Amino acid sequence: MGSWCRGLLSERGMYMDKIIQRTSTALLLAITLSVAGQPKHSFNGGYSGKQADNIAFPIGGMGAGMFCLEGTGAISHFSIYNAPDVFNEPPLFAALSDGRQAKVLEGPVPDRKKFGMPNSAQGVYYTTWGLPRFSRSLSFRARFPFAEIGLRDAQWPVQVAITGWSPFIPTDQDNSGLPAGALEYSFTNGTDKPLKYVFSYSAKRFNGFREIGAVDGGFVFYKGDTAFAVFTDAADAKVDHYWYRGSWVDPMTVAWRKIKAGVVREAAPQPGGSGATISVPLLLKAGETRTIRVFFCWYVPASNLRFMGEEAVGLDSAALDDPRGGYYKPWYCSRFKGIAAVIDYWRQRYSILKRSTELFTKAFYKSSLPPEVTEAVAANLCILKSPTVLRQYDGRLWAWEGCEDREGSCPGSCTHVWNYAQALCHLFPAMERSLRETEFYEDQDSSGHQMFRAALPIRPAKNIFAAAADGQLGGIMKVYRDWRISGDSLWLRRLYPFVKESLDYCIRTWDPRHRGVIEEPHHNTYDIELWGPEPMCTGMYLGALEAFVRISAYLGEEDGAYAALYTKGKFFVEHQLFNGEYFQQHIQWTGLDAQDPVSASKQSLPLVRYSPDDIAILQVEGPKYQYGAGCLSDGMIGAWMADVCGLSSPLDESKVRSHLQSVYTYNFKKDLFLHSNPQRVTYAIGHEGGVLLCSWPKGHQLTLPFTHSEEVWTGIEYEVASHLIFKGKVKEGLEIVRAVRRRYDGGARNPFDEYECGHWYARAMSSYALIQALTGVRYDAVSGTLYVNSKVGDFTSFLATESGFGNVVYKGGKVRVEVVYGKIEVRRIRIGGDALANP
Repeated sequence: MGSWCRGLLSERGMYMDKIIQRTSTALLLAITLSVAGQPKHSFNGGYSGKQADNIAFPIGGMGAGMFCLEGTGAISHFSIYNAPDVFNEPPLFAALSDGRQAKVLEGPVPDRKKFGMPNSAQGVYYTTWGLPRFSRSLSFRARFPFAEIGLRDAQWPVQVAITGWSPFIPTDQDNSGLPAGALEYSFTNGTDKPLKYVFSYSAKRFNGFREIGAVDGGFVFYKGDTAFAVFTDAADAKVDHYWYRGSWVDPMTVAWRKIKAGVVREAAPQPGGSGATISVPLLLKAGETRTIRVFFCWYVPASNLRFMGEEAVGLDSAALDDPRGGYYKPWYCSRFKGIAAVIDYWRQRYSILKRSTELFTKAFYKSSLPPEVTEAVAANLCILKSPTVLRQYDGRLWAWEGCEDREGSCPGSCTHVWNYAQALCHLFPAMERSLRETEFYEDQDSSGHQMFRAALPIRPAKNIFAAAADGQLGGIMKVYRDWRISGDSLWLRRLYPFVKESLDYCIRTWDPRHRGVIEEPHHNTYDIELWGPEPMCTGMYLGALEAFVRISAYLGEEDGAYAALYTKGKFFVEHQLFNGEYFQQHIQWTGLDAQDPVSASKQSLPLVRYSPDDIAILQVEGPKYQYGAGCLSDGMIGAWMADVCGLSSPLDESKVRSHLQSVYTYNFKKDLFLHSNPQRVTYAIGHEGGVLLCSWPKGHQLTLPFTHSEEVWTGIEYEVASHLIFKGKVKEGLEIVRAVRRRYDGGARNPFDEYECGHWYARAMSSYALIQALTGVRYDAVSGTLYVNSKVGDFTSFLATESGFGNVVYKGGKVRVEVVYGKIEVRRIRIGGDALANP
């Protein structure tokens, strides 16, 4: 991750068993809470009152763009143009009319929109915020990828439920990557008399769309090949494609008058049309419920995205048109030739895709794990729906670290950030393997040097900065993990020479004296070079060595001196870097192959530069931005990665536990009010709790410790929490998880957007490791073995594999696998103890 990116680039609980059965009216009534007072959010429960005001729940396809369904029912964060657009809230709205008055089918406008939003001081034209809306009570609950909203109003007896969703089917990456979503509006008459209304869905032309076209049951906005469609399958729907043509707010003024009167009008598109309305008459008998489905889909085949390598300017037209060499083109363009094809597919496949998605949701929320864990994992699956993820024309994944307000944040599927993300590799293993292929093919040169940021479109690019030790070494461990998940030994064989080349580079570059320890300056996820032996990257080094030895043995290859290096390195770290409580860094800047720190900094990223004052500190403390005697929260990431990958711990388990206990004792602050943080503060602040990246409990804090050291990152908090649980410290781990999710309870932040260097930050998918940590559940496709090592007694847990998903039930010492989608071939089950994969 990195604040330097812009400058550098310039360039569980209860699941609706009959999910949304005639919508989820009964469910919504059960969870609707009074807005009087501020209720406390229960983990994996609902949100109401002010806690719903910050909710923005992503709906869309992986790598295909999204919009967000807000806690009030509004659409915002409209980001279909191959980029995020956080403050884009187009005039798209549903309404209900009784013939005399109409109300927008949303809750009250959140206070945050009244001031502090873009253009709020100018009144904000072209919104629906000033129109009447439901006001009595509002409830929101997420059952990913479904979001459920309940609306009621004192003036109207009808009960309204909104369900938003988009396909998410583990193993089916294509249907999970559709540029589409849906809102289902359900209306229930709870009285003993019939009720008569008109439902409508409307949109004013927005975002530069120039023309309005017709589609069965709806309308399409066009700008060249770019298109956005809204339609319904209600048989009695009528579409008015012709809003009043006028300037300023005239079109909305006239359109609302018709909506208010309950006019059901059909009109053909006209040149220059300013908006469109879909209307559906509603006659609800006593006790009756009716659901109207509103479909959304889009097609944006072009972008101006291109990173690394030569500029697009000057390329000939053939190169620019080639999706491999010009600008980024989304994957769905290779499957659908235009918006009409997307509309047809979404309409025809809607029901089956919803059923398959419901299978996932039901299986996932069947979990008996602590509710804070289910919430933390599910909330961060939203990252896969967000613009953080792109999928290029050939189907390969490329990703940002996160999202700024209007562009991606820090490009190139950054290896040392995506090391932490443990969701994709289980849910969509083939897509995860595409990341490995990019790393070891396009991003690795003949010397073994690996770019930790991939070019877009994905292609070989000139290495313009140092390799990242944690990213490159973590990649080797993930090759082992991804092979065991997939069982694809041919894939492993093809990759093997490149993995060896990469590891040999790492040894030459950072361990040239073959001590089994990284001691040369090494770039890492903190955007700086660490100098001298330290546990974080050396732990990754040891993990990579073991992974390579195991892979070599399986393939019948010589493992050379790699096993010896592993043994030497393990001994060194355990005896030289452990201070009795935790592992620390031995800062070293002399006696190395590297230049002196000042000279070396001129070849590094622009974040590290030495002023005259810095040089004075250098003479006493050594290079700037180190941690020395500090207790690093990330210090045991190598051992954590070994756990999630199915490798043995690279370090003595008792010392690993001691380090983690030190992190919990010294770095976990239940209240940050008195914590001094001159760095980035919005991640955790004031009376909130969180895990600091580093502390110096034994003193000797450096004058200029590494950047971000005083900050709180959820991705590392989940790493620490799950690692504590892996080592039997369940209480401590869950306490950290609860602290994170209390910060994201809707009171001050969006519960579905854990941010770091940008929204929907990829590192937060480390939360997925909590499932494995609590249950020990891991499926090895190579041997067909299911491993179980429970830390919570009997349980029911979710399991996703290369070929299917379902649940693992552990009760009374026995294991049962319930497959609900695809297939999972379990040849043997191993319970408890050492959960190592034996090739």
